[in-house]
Amino acid sequence: MRVESGSAQERGILLESLATLLEKTTASHEGPASGNRGLTDLLPPEVCSLLNPAAIYANNEISLRDVEVYGFDYDYTLAQYADALHPEIFSAARDILIEHYKYPEGIRKYDYNPSFAIRGLHYDIQKSLLMKIDAFHYVQLGTAYRGLQPVPDEEVIALYGGTQHIPLYQMSGFYGKGPSIKQFMDIFSLPEMALLSCVVDYFLGHSLEFDQAHLYKDVTDAIRDVHVKGLMYQWIEQDMEKYILRGDETFAVLSRLVAHGKQLFLITNSPFSFVDKGMRHMVGPDWRQLFDVVIVQADKPSFFTDRRKPFRKLDEKGSLQWDRITRLEKGKIYRQGNLFDFLRLTEWRGPRVLYFGDHLYSDLADLMLRHGWRTGAIIPELEREIRIINTEQYMHSLTWQQALTGLLERMQTYQDAESRQVLAAWMKERQELRCITKALFNAQFGSIFRTFHNPTYFSRRLVRFSDLYMASLSCLLNYRVDFTFYPRRTPLQHEAPLWMDQLCTGCMKTPFLGDMAHIR
Repeated sequence: MRVESGSAQERGILLESLATLLEKTTASHEGPASGNRGLTDLLPPEVCSLLNPAAIYANNEISLRDVEVYGFDYDYTLAQYADALHPEIFSAARDILIEHYKYPEGIRKYDYNPSFAIRGLHYDIQKSLLMKIDAFHYVQLGTAYRGLQPVPDEEVIALYGGTQHIPLYQMSGFYGKGPSIKQFMDIFSLPEMALLSCVVDYFLGHSLEFDQAHLYKDVTDAIRDVHVKGLMYQWIEQDMEKYILRGDETFAVLSRLVAHGKQLFLITNSPFSFVDKGMRHMVGPDWRQLFDVVIVQADKPSFFTDRRKPFRKLDEKGSLQWDRITRLEKGKIYRQGNLFDFLRLTEWRGPRVLYFGDHLYSDLADLMLRHGWRTGAIIPELEREIRIINTEQYMHSLTWQQALTGLLERMQTYQDAESRQVLAAWMKERQELRCITKALFNAQFGSIFRTFHNPTYFSRRLVRFSDLYMASLSCLLNYRVDFTFYPRRTPLQHEAPLWMDQLCTGCMKTPFLGDMAHIR
């Protein structure tokens, strides 16, 4: 079918619109002396201040008035940890690889780079490829790394049979683990990804042959050893002021809920001695009186699916008791167990329970999909990403990308030589802007929530497994205990004929690019 070129008058209107926008963009870079506010004219004055890093964002409508019982994970939920913990984990696991797994001494030269990886990335074990995948299972080109080096887009496409698409059977399963691809979902995985990339980089740089699966397993085992041997617990216990953040805010959240008659429980995989010291630091020696049930070493996510493990009571010294558990008592500590016995003994069921955790799979997925609990995801990265979204640089870049995209969509009907030349220039500029916007978040992988335009696979799971998400538990202090959260009505594509005139930033209002309206 031949594409009609359209009238010269219509094309003239488009080019005039572009000229107007280019003048504004140029003026915005010349500063206030030009007497023209530039691209800022395209934005309502309040748009950059709409996003609040301390806000709670809703994927599903939920009224806290209906919530009677609040549950919590411990690590990165009740206890927020400083980033200073990550280089400690990295260095300890690196040394374990060298000293216990007999990896080359040269690996010791690598230090932790906090700016390398982001949460939610996928790792193809057989290809030693760390990459970012969108909600539709496509690799975002420019975000695939082998070791510490980027892999050319052409090679990535060739590795997957001439496509950027990763088939469903290869993708991570329900808990983020597929047959050959692993998704890194928790915050503790940041040093793991960094170490994995450094070790691969060393082997490739020294032309050493290695089995990809063995290397991956050794690195993950070394990271696991840091936790199993209690090294991480020791560091935190020795300097809680350094590693634990917002402890006073955690105390305020728990005290406020109890004061309003809410019941609280804790389910964590961490051991009692570690949790007890951390809670004493944040809340005080009587912290257990705030909770109706406390469960440690729960072994999530199997806690939610395996009916076989019984609850065991711990005495005041943390020693196991042998008596059969017929009820869960306030002030007592229990180990292991399973959710089915928990539900039977507490009768806490359905949407009157709201559980908070940081791991979308291990903490939230089963509770929402299988048991109908309401769920809240703690996403510490959200605070930094929102602050970036609120910057003038980001808003200008995104606005111009949207403007170019709209012009490209309309202009593609014109097939003469001049129009094709203009289209090519716009495509090039649009791609450059995308890369600039990506680098604002992370030079290698960009935002954890978006590829260039699509949601990431991480975002897809976040929306699926959480009713609410927020940067920290302290965000609850900004809302009444009977507050109702309403998700914003996000237009479907067929509901948004003016999609090019909308800013995809999550703002509460949809800015309208008035200067472009006449070309639609």
